[in-house]
Amino acid sequence: MAIVVRIPTPLQKLTAEKPEVTAEGGTVQEILQDLERQYPGLKERLCDPTGKLRRFVNLYVNEEDIRFLKQEATPIKDGDELSIIPAIAGGSDA
Repeated sequence: MAIVVRIPTPLQKLTAEKPEVTAEGGTVQEILQDLERQYPGLKERLCDPTGKLRRFVNLYVNEEDIRFLKQEATPIKDGDELSIIPAIAGGSDA
């Protein structure tokens, strides 16, 4: 089953400038592996060397943060969408 994965602008250079791609898998981890197979270098931007999701990367399945689900083990089903959202830091003390 293929699901839609939304790619943030900074990573689109790895997906031939595509803002959405499709990937297959039954869990978020399997989707990340399929994305790496299709777009080499993408997973290293999302995961640390041990394979854990980097802390500044947020993944959402149907607008739900996977940190509050089963993290990388979160199940994916046909029709789901996975969004990759880089964390934004900064601000002012005003």
